[in-house]
Amino acid sequence: MFAPDIPQLHVIDHSKGEASQESRNVLAESARIARGEISALSQLIAQDHDAVIFPGGFGAAKNLSSFAVDGESCHVLADVQRVLQEFSKVKKPIGLCCIAPVLAAKVIPGVEVTVGQEEEQGGKWPHAGTAKAINALGGKHCAKEVHEVHVDKTHRVVTTPAFMGHVPLHTIFDGIGAMVSAVIKLTGK
Repeated sequence: MFAPDIPQLHVIDHSKGEASQESRNVLAESARIARGEISALSQLIAQDHDAVIFPGGFGAAKNLSSFAVDGESCHVLADVQRVLQEFSKVKKPIGLCCIAPVLAAKVIPGVEVTVGQEEEQGGKWPHAGTAKAINALGGKHCAKEVHEVHVDKTHRVVTTPAFMGHVPLHTIFDGIGAMVSAVIKLTGK
């Protein structure tokens, strides 16, 4: 596991749904979740790995990029851009879920990804506008349900909507599992 060694944009107290005054480091927080088995993202080199998977969540939109703040005019963290482009260049599989497909849309021209549906459908897809942003960033959005994946065979990118839709957790689990399975299949191992 890898994470950038940078301060978080802000810390959220999820029990209250509010920003906290404390500050945290992305690598340190990631190490807490990973139980210490982690390295700085700057050390990730494509030739040393079969594939790469970027989990989603607002951390991808707030810390790996500025998408949460800047939308279509966002920037992607330099190491994230380097890793995505490096894996893409050597044709090694890339998996992204939830909001993370915007990262690929920004740095891999013409990539096909999914973040779910393109309309809110009565609140089931509250982040449906992200699909339009993906197209504006230079990617191509492909509508999928939460349990489904989209495989861009040209760019070897696998994506799934995850928490972009309001569905039971087991459905999100199924979609993420399908994404991981598809990435592993693309490695040929």
